[in-house]
Amino acid sequence: MKDQSPQDSLSRYVQIDKWIFEVKSVRAIRVDDFGKPYSAVANLAVSGNSVYIDGLLTREDDDFTREDYQTFIKVSQQLGLDTINFDRFKQKQRVSNIIKVQPLHSHKPELKLVKV
Repeated sequence: MKDQSPQDSLSRYVQIDKWIFEVKSVRAIRVDDFGKPYSAVANLAVSGNSVYIDGLLTREDDDFTREDYQTFIKVSQQLGLDTINFDRFKQKQRVSNIIKVQPLHSHKPELKLVKV
């Protein structure tokens, strides 16, 4: 599958006949080609203008990367969401994170993490 250009967006609502279908849940898998074994999986639950990332699992010795992080930012932008919420464990304690998502056509640069 190809990445969508920055101008493209994903619709959270689709109308077919007299029904409107709303995207409330998404399963994400990290894989080069659909149908091949994947190296990570996550569930995304959409509520209002926020998404909660739940059940993020990666294969052993295969971390969630900065590139992965940016991909989740991009999909949140394309869905028109304002925040991303996720929990993770640091030193055996649960830490909650809320990330503010810049609008898709914002002139602010993407977050770039650098190693110091």
